[in-house]
Amino acid sequence: MGKKCIGVDIGGTTVKLGLFETDGTLLHKWEVTTRKEDGGKYILPDVAASIREVLSQRGIGLEDVVGAGMGVPGPVMPDGQVELCVNLGWRNMNPQNELSALLDGIPVKSGNDANVAALGEMWQGGGKGFSDIVMVTLGTGVGGGVILNQKIVAGRHGLGGEIGHIHVRDEETEHCNCGGVGCVEQIASATGIAREARRKMAASDAPSAMRKYGDDITAKDVLDEAKAGDQMALEVVEIVGRYLGLLLAQLALTVDPEMFVIGGGVSRAGQFLIDVIEKHYQFFTPISKNKAKIGLAQLGNDAGIYGAARQVLD
Repeated sequence: MGKKCIGVDIGGTTVKLGLFETDGTLLHKWEVTTRKEDGGKYILPDVAASIREVLSQRGIGLEDVVGAGMGVPGPVMPDGQVELCVNLGWRNMNPQNELSALLDGIPVKSGNDANVAALGEMWQGGGKGFSDIVMVTLGTGVGGGVILNQKIVAGRHGLGGEIGHIHVRDEETEHCNCGGVGCVEQIASATGIAREARRKMAASDAPSAMRKYGDDITAKDVLDEAKAGDQMALEVVEIVGRYLGLLLAQLALTVDPEMFVIGGGVSRAGQFLIDVIEKHYQFFTPISKNKAKIGLAQLGNDAGIYGAARQVLD
């Protein structure tokens, strides 16, 4: 029997787990509830117990597992140390050492969840076949991951890939969750797109199909109305596309990947959104025609378990 590897994607509500062949074939995936009580001290024991249960059901011993990889919601230092995971209650701990101890010492490698998802997309998703990709995740916030030579670039302080907090808009006055002003996340996340729409509606009395949603408008509403041809919704998408194009141009001229992979809930708008981003990206990078392509992520919510597992294969 070939060796197996395990991917663990720890979220604030559930922990997603996957059992893989080392060639990237997903054999089984499952979830356990994230128990955050008492500073999150039950999370790793629950994960370990669940892994043992699934392995025993399948007649696989821990000696047949090359290791387990983990994605966690927060910055991870090169040695696996985590200073703070707000959503889990973890402070100053090393989850990879703890999980390894709970699993008879098998190797465990951890990384920031967005970086890990990027690694998953490179391995078996939208970036398959490439060694250098940058993933941009457009969800509640804007996350990202930089993969160069098939390795996560986390940086010295775990700030590598925190691309949602790159400053792009000088005239912004409201503060981002990070404390900064004018971050990409304030414009291009799901919450940012809805905020842009509310601002547009308040700034004029022009008619728009968006008005029927009022202040409850969502990013999906905006994108749907833009696709249907609503002028004001199209103007919002144009703003979002411009700042994302600017972001990708800055990244292209810094790390020059082979491909940008766009994921997260907002990316469900598909090629419609990619085309708007592409137009502005081209405008901001006239220096060369020979540069990274832009494409869509393909693994959805499974990117994290794929990337987590891939970490232990180096």
